[in-house]
Amino acid sequence: MELQHIAAFSNGQNGGNPAGVVICDELPDPAVMQKLAAEVGYSESVFAAPVDGRWRVRYFSPEVEVDFCGHATVALGAALARHEGPGLFTLDLNHARITVDGHLSETEWGASFQSPPTRSGSVSADVLGEALDLFGLTSADLDTRIPPAVAHGGGDHLVLALASRKTLRDMRYDLEKGRVLAAREGFITFNLVYAETAQLFHARNPFPLGGVYEDPATGAAAAALAGYLRDLGWPHQGSIIIHQGENMGVPSRLRADTTSERGAGIRVSGSARFIREPQTLEN
Repeated sequence: MELQHIAAFSNGQNGGNPAGVVICDELPDPAVMQKLAAEVGYSESVFAAPVDGRWRVRYFSPEVEVDFCGHATVALGAALARHEGPGLFTLDLNHARITVDGHLSETEWGASFQSPPTRSGSVSADVLGEALDLFGLTSADLDTRIPPAVAHGGGDHLVLALASRKTLRDMRYDLEKGRVLAAREGFITFNLVYAETAQLFHARNPFPLGGVYEDPATGAAAAALAGYLRDLGWPHQGSIIIHQGENMGVPSRLRADTTSERGAGIRVSGSARFIREPQTLEN
């Protein structure tokens, strides 16, 4: 097996969210994958093996397995484009079947995935109050045009839209308290966003469930957000651009394209870059 270190949703030759990518003939035992993900230390590592013309895929954070991870899917799509040649690949996840389109040229390398179906719903007053306390926010800090919601795009994400870019920049929270809330409510991430325009968003994405204070780029959360905006009737005109990771010094860029079909998956795209040379692993 070979471990590749790929940053997904990079901004040129900078930024992007690192993922470990392992393409193998057969998936290792889950305990082996979990151990390797912990050793790699990225927010997620992805493992893929060919089965009947498709790819069986599993994702592991340093602490838990997750059913879907967007940036690791883009990293995998980019890796498959190098491994198999550019094209469309079908991925069998734990609870969904999706596709990723990997592309490779002399000037560009990356991928686009079609997310699992999306849905959104309200958040209870008690849970919202806990979340606001967690981040030191009040209801006055929120953008009333985009009410707090639980948005799903392969997993549940709590969306908190903020009324000012400064409030987003100043985000702080207690990791352990965030982990407890996320585990109890089943939130994969907290998705704090600021709408600069109808099509340009800035985001910060805490991932305490996986033991990660903040992700510099989160494709699953981008899909969930875009699906929620479609449910709201937000004037996105079919696509949004998300800038993430700027406050971490890791600038990342994500694009999410939607159709008008309520609940349909979201196409999320981004570039990729190698972080360092691949490592050979013992089977």
